[in-house]
Amino acid sequence: MSTPHPSARATPAPAPAVRAGRAVRKAVIPAAGLGTRFLPATKATPKEMLPVVDKPAIQYVVEEAAAAGLDDVLMVTGRHKRAIEDHFDHAFELEQALAAKGDTVRLDAVRDPARLASIHHIRQGEPLGLGHAVLCARRHIGDQPFAVLLGDDLIDPRETLLSRMLDVRDRLLGSVVALMEVPPGQIHRYGCAAVEPTGEEGVVRVTGLVEKPAPQDAPSRYAVIGRYVLDPDVFTVLERTPPGRGGEIQLTDALEQLASGGTVHGIVFEGLRHDTGDKADYLRAVVRPACERPDLGPEFVAWLRGFLGELDGTRPGHRDVAA
Repeated sequence: MSTPHPSARATPAPAPAVRAGRAVRKAVIPAAGLGTRFLPATKATPKEMLPVVDKPAIQYVVEEAAAAGLDDVLMVTGRHKRAIEDHFDHAFELEQALAAKGDTVRLDAVRDPARLASIHHIRQGEPLGLGHAVLCARRHIGDQPFAVLLGDDLIDPRETLLSRMLDVRDRLLGSVVALMEVPPGQIHRYGCAAVEPTGEEGVVRVTGLVEKPAPQDAPSRYAVIGRYVLDPDVFTVLERTPPGRGGEIQLTDALEQLASGGTVHGIVFEGLRHDTGDKADYLRAVVRPACERPDLGPEFVAWLRGFLGELDGTRPGHRDVAA
């Protein structure tokens, strides 16, 4: 692990008092982005609805929340995101058609999204950043702690990251962020955390946060990834947080103020994660579960081995495109 450095901010604003612990039951999933990195595929289709094998990416995120015991999910969407609402609603005509044919397997698959949790939707009127999207959830969340799951980050369902974060929140209160150590050349793509040890393996205290720093300015190599468990006092801080990098209200800036009061902890995650906002990683997110599926894996893996053999010229069917 890299050596943590102290926060660079000299005169932080006073942090609000931390509320007493209570069970976290609500999750917020910001899903208002335009998905410009995947144009033209996302011109008419929300990026969150791009398929990972046979389910849209955002369904995996809701399944993760439900598996951790979060049974109330608020989607913060924008214009042209109606497909997300429809996916997590009942499709009565389709369900009736499948039931009439006795196709119980597909019927269950169609019904599953609506049964995962109590799902609500609200629109973010203006694209003012992640911090603003979280602030839009204030009325629904009230004074309860809550989780935020970004739809671009897919965590392998065998991992227990979110459950670990909820446990740390229950024990230590405050807010909890998920951290991954990344190469120095990638830290400019993330919020970056300055940390100090707590004495508990895999748990650190966050002493400062910087949004997308240049490598030479990064306080560590710990990147904040798209999982948060937040104290409701973050809303008060977000209300007075001015637009930051990119002219947007950054959640990182609000958490920086909370961190100055010692109320933010981090879970260092070393498991399997895919950033589906990146084209290459999106493809990996599709290929890996396809290979592991018992109904698809054997045939797909055999084809994949043959295809890779063709690419390196060791299998029949290879064509030298330079010839």
